[in-house]
Amino acid sequence: MNNALTKTDFNFEGQTSVYHGKVRDVYSVSGDRLVMVATDRISAFDVILPKGIPFKGQMLNQIAAKFLDATTDICPNWKLATPDPMVTVGIKCEGYPVEMIVRGYLCGSAWRAYKSGVREICGVKLPEGMKENQKFPSPIITPTTKAEIGKHDEDISKEEIIAQGLVSAEEYAVLEKYTLALFQRGTEIAAKRGLILVDTKYEFGKADGKIILMDEIHTPDSSRYFYADGYEERFKAGEPQKQLSKEFVREWLMDNGFQGKAGQQVPEMTDAIVESISNRYIELYENITGEKFEKSADASSLAQRIEKNVSDYLKK
Repeated sequence: MNNALTKTDFNFEGQTSVYHGKVRDVYSVSGDRLVMVATDRISAFDVILPKGIPFKGQMLNQIAAKFLDATTDICPNWKLATPDPMVTVGIKCEGYPVEMIVRGYLCGSAWRAYKSGVREICGVKLPEGMKENQKFPSPIITPTTKAEIGKHDEDISKEEIIAQGLVSAEEYAVLEKYTLALFQRGTEIAAKRGLILVDTKYEFGKADGKIILMDEIHTPDSSRYFYADGYEERFKAGEPQKQLSKEFVREWLMDNGFQGKAGQQVPEMTDAIVESISNRYIELYENITGEKFEKSADASSLAQRIEKNVSDYLKK
């Protein structure tokens, strides 16, 4: 296996600060720009797993860039350039403290809650008698607060967001409008690839008084996809859907007794497990984009390559 980039410590010209997230490291440069490095770290249940996944950062960065470029007619976004396969440089925004999660189908954590008797998520009432992986009559938005590293994001309703002053009513209406339009576009693109966009999340911020789409969109880390072929048959038979998402990592962890709860140990990530996860991400990339994944050069010296490419870009 090639090296995985799990830690960065760059010092770019004009750099003012750095934020190390669960998966991305974000460098502030010259006050108004961000250099976002998509590392090969992988997280699940809000826990960063002990080993990185080769090429994961490149895949996520390139998928996000494609979808950001494909949605500029819906809303402005933060991307300026991708000077390296693992890096996006963009506009620095003041982020809203909420994530806009939109669901087209009942699955994942929403299904687990529904199965336990919950019939309202984030202030949204759910119909009775639904089954796992069933399509909602129309997509629902179930926001969460943005938590610090090591803490879990918390469900929150639109009414609570506005009442707590996290987002004004006027701006929340814009976030809702953008969220549903982006989800519709993602759904249409997925359908052309024989996929169903099941759920996803968007992050927004403000720059120069404008609401801007930030971070990644429609990647397998932020989204869940089903294969359209066979969906109906599997749903009617009550069988699990064939899906493209990071859910297979969560399932592997749960099968091995880990759900991010206190006292639980992350199962051993053998080289075979790491390679299988990397291969699954390549499958995700190729299915979502419809393009063959090209492994980037200089994988053994990722940090040096990134530093050179970003520094060359910033000098222009």
